[in-house]
Amino acid sequence: MEEKQWYVVNTYSGHENKVKEKLEMRAESMDMKDYIYRVIVPEEKVIEEKDGVKKEKIKKLFPGYILVEMVMSDEAWFVVRNTPGVTGFIGSSGKGAKPTPLQPYEVDNLLKSMDIERIDIKNDLKVGDKIKIVDGPFAGMFGKIDTIDEENKVVNAIVDLFGQETTIECELNQIKKA
Repeated sequence: MEEKQWYVVNTYSGHENKVKEKLEMRAESMDMKDYIYRVIVPEEKVIEEKDGVKKEKIKKLFPGYILVEMVMSDEAWFVVRNTPGVTGFIGSSGKGAKPTPLQPYEVDNLLKSMDIERIDIKNDLKVGDKIKIVDGPFAGMFGKIDTIDEENKVVNAIVDLFGQETTIECELNQIKKA
């Protein structure tokens, strides 16, 4: 099975939350939970002042767009594309071409601003999983998860460094599952 990646889906502006709900319901009812994982409406909290009164308000970062973490199978692609309110994928030339996923650093920046991690530490990682380090001084190396620190959002991985097994600490944005 291919690996899950993040895609940008175009929706009718103002319908992002309805599309998110419908897509999550369809993923459940059509038995696609192993292909469609998370649906996120990119938004941020802003403080607006009106008549001297400050109010906290949720503002959409990209009106008309949602993020979907999914495995791009033909079935999953069909389910997302045919969800009411979805007008298409960003990064697809049309004519049945599959869209291009977001790069991990793009997803990290976007999700970090919303206090969400690209890797769901509770559900995606377990001790013994093989990982690839994608950022930092050990980028390009492969390792195996030794310990997971959920609170600090770091993993200790065992890597082969000059023929020696060495434990290194990695932040979530520095790794991906291998």
